[in-house]
Amino acid sequence: MIDLDLVALAPPTDPERERPGVKRVLNGERANLILFSFSPGQTLPDHKAAHPITVQAIRGEVNFTCGEKTVTLAPGNIVHLPAYIVHSVAAPLPDVNSDSPTEQPDRQPALMLLTMLTG
Repeated sequence: MIDLDLVALAPPTDPERERPGVKRVLNGERANLILFSFSPGQTLPDHKAAHPITVQAIRGEVNFTCGEKTVTLAPGNIVHLPAYIVHSVAAPLPDVNSDSPTEQPDRQPALMLLTMLTG
């Protein structure tokens, strides 16, 4: 058994960069786990994976787009894609008019877990 604290393993993110921080946290039998830390406005533009994947938010929110459909992933939501399907991910910019603590610019980076199903 392997026990991981995903929040503690979160990669650093640089808000000045266009891309999120990324870190492979498990290269396991038939599955790889990859963490992404997104500052507001950071994106992973259109790309595809060579294996089926699941993607879920561990902290915060990210917008996951596949074709014409965009899903906002928050903790508790998950998406699954077959191999070689083009998709993109973006961290929303904060709503400066919102009083919600989750919409404040000083919030922690969004943390997303990608599970690549390799076998």
